[in-house]
Amino acid sequence: MAGTEPVSAAVNRRRFLLVSGATAAAGVAGTSAGALLPRQREYPAVEPAARTVAQPPPRSAPRAAPYALTTLETTARLGGSAHAGTYRRMVSGPGWPLVVRKELATPGAGRQGRRTPLACFVQFTDLHLADVQNPLRTEFLRSRGASSWRAQEALTVAGAVALVEQVNALGGGPNTRLRPAFVMTTGDNVDNNSAIELEWFLTVMSGGRITPNTGDPRAYEGAQNSGLPLYWHPGDPHLRDLDKRRGLPLIPGFLAAATRPITSPGLRIPWYSTVGNHDDLPGGCMSPALNDFAVGSRKLLSVSAADAAAYAKALGSGDDPKSKVLKAILTRNAASARTVTADERRRLCTPHDYLAAHLDPAHAGAGPVGHGYTQDNLDGDRMYYSFKVAENVLGISIDTTYRSGHYEGSLGSDQLRWLERTLAAHSSRSYDADGRLVRNTGADDAHILVFSHHHSPSMTRRPDAARTDEPRHDGAEVIALLSRFPNVVAWINGHSHVNRITPHAHATPARSFWEVNTASHVDYPHHARLIELTDNGDGTVSLFTTLVESAAPHRTARDFDDLSAVGLASLYREVAYNAPGLAESMKGGVQEGWAGGAGDRNAELVVRGGPATA
Repeated sequence: MAGTEPVSAAVNRRRFLLVSGATAAAGVAGTSAGALLPRQREYPAVEPAARTVAQPPPRSAPRAAPYALTTLETTARLGGSAHAGTYRRMVSGPGWPLVVRKELATPGAGRQGRRTPLACFVQFTDLHLADVQNPLRTEFLRSRGASSWRAQEALTVAGAVALVEQVNALGGGPNTRLRPAFVMTTGDNVDNNSAIELEWFLTVMSGGRITPNTGDPRAYEGAQNSGLPLYWHPGDPHLRDLDKRRGLPLIPGFLAAATRPITSPGLRIPWYSTVGNHDDLPGGCMSPALNDFAVGSRKLLSVSAADAAAYAKALGSGDDPKSKVLKAILTRNAASARTVTADERRRLCTPHDYLAAHLDPAHAGAGPVGHGYTQDNLDGDRMYYSFKVAENVLGISIDTTYRSGHYEGSLGSDQLRWLERTLAAHSSRSYDADGRLVRNTGADDAHILVFSHHHSPSMTRRPDAARTDEPRHDGAEVIALLSRFPNVVAWINGHSHVNRITPHAHATPARSFWEVNTASHVDYPHHARLIELTDNGDGTVSLFTTLVESAAPHRTARDFDDLSAVGLASLYREVAYNAPGLAESMKGGVQEGWAGGAGDRNAELVVRGGPATA
């Protein structure tokens, strides 16, 4: 159920990955008449309660594209029975129906015939493109539990390319018939804050050839051929490692295939970028002072129980002792670390580096140059901006990261004031902090969508050592600010790796808005969202949130012998769905703690209509 915290062992694993360092865990775009497709069949809506499932047509009469390209038509599921130690294969399951969410406004009868399409776009989040051979990664934490390392991480690039291919294949949105105008990535685009991962990400999105390998160009040098039984060794028939004991298969040639060149077609539509903690910090929570280890030649894969416990304890701290603790562990254990090929391309990226790379015309792709960031952003190392989503629809991308080192998020006072000014400039009516109505006749009214990496529960008010003179503001303060502006429709974000949609209700109904939190594309369930906005012609608007999987087939090769780019992308999903403790917790092939309940997936989110009803 939306708004409730999952308590399963699987979600506990998710939280550990989110805080466990390096192993933790988008020109102006608009819509146009030319983007319309032939009229599609509407879902017959039945609305007896706060949430309503709109039933699709009978499965004996399957819908044509674009429906087959979304989870309205079919979803990836695990087949077989849930038994510990059994690797379960993927199958295609039934689609998820559209659920009408009306906690914030009553859906008007007949609105389907009155709707005016306003916007259509796609959200990517938490791709976590990972250089798995990076010496700064902390795989050794797996000694504290099997779930603290991802067996599928070597395939992140192949999985992201398949997601780009799926977006390129999308036709019109199932509710507006508008073609997606752009993609917005809501952060954690990379995993280790390294220059090479950033290059991979920009190439995946904008198109080109990628070699997902670092160090020795002729050989893999990481955990998965280390000889340590702590990790899955897919190509070693003799080592009975931890993951083979729990059912993961022997796949000869896996590592060679995972590190060979792959070509991304690039998105055929513009894309925008929002920064996340893994984009800004090594491992998403450590200090940039660790650069020498990242580009060095010693990779630590095993430590004592005491060292692992010390680092795990430091991860939850508010300051940055975790980087000091990790530096001490890496230094103390250097003699027992694996010797790898040093690679300067693993250098850590500063915010300036990150912005400059986005602004490089070589990565412009389908546009815009900078992907939301401009020279003004680069001059001040500011990673927030606004942009035109569509006619009378404004997007605002904010930077919620702690630059000194922490996985949680916040906003600084300067950015919070900028956000308030931007909201006011597009709101002819708003409310001050005391609840008094404010009129601004000079405002350029627009529906407003806010994008960030962190979701509201993960935003805290802890000091940021990198910006000591600036107070920080938490999720509750952001919610309070957004609720002062009735033009705000939704706050769209990631970070949690969980699908969850939360209504932020206000006593003045027009001041309510939705928070749309989308799961990652590195962990189960590997989702992106197709988002559509409509004016219902009755004082309400609807935001439709349809989940999208990658283009990779659900079924993998029977004998695991398809190591093509497509085969690897399918395998990426299947291994992720077989994460420790996850497969056993699924019911009907679905783990609702991560995939969310029915109302957190394919939903129509109804809210009072912004400019016309403020």
